[in-house]
Amino acid sequence: MKKWMVIFSTVPFLLLTGCSSFESVNNTLTYANEATDYVNEAITFADEVPSLAEQAVSNLQAAKELETKLEEMKKDIEEFNVLQSPDMAADLHQQLVEQNNKVLDGIDLYLKNMEDGKLDPAIVENTEMFKSIQEIAGIIDQIKQLGK
Repeated sequence: MKKWMVIFSTVPFLLLTGCSSFESVNNTLTYANEATDYVNEAITFADEVPSLAEQAVSNLQAAKELETKLEEMKKDIEEFNVLQSPDMAADLHQQLVEQNNKVLDGIDLYLKNMEDGKLDPAIVENTEMFKSIQEIAGIIDQIKQLGK
């Protein structure tokens, strides 16, 4: 009788432990997917903004579109920075947050220049912002490995 009691009391424990592992894997995959989506957005942003900045110098509509893209990217960065990463991705997430903060500084600088009437496409291309986005893009391969 005692054997059966031990077996029946052990089975739920084993099932709960398995669920915890499954949840950890699921959280890691979810984070990897969200991070990959975010990095892809950052890459698209980096591809589109320089030419849009050039157009914005002489085109009011392009200037408005540029401001919108900068504001949207800023919002996306802020949302990503507060994303809860799984323990195994904590270092990668911290690297992304550090690069994101540099991008935020670049966006804020460009938005301030726009407010001051100083639209210069060279500022966009030479800022730390795009160097940081390249760094972010380099981290994507490491993030994809989490999902495997």
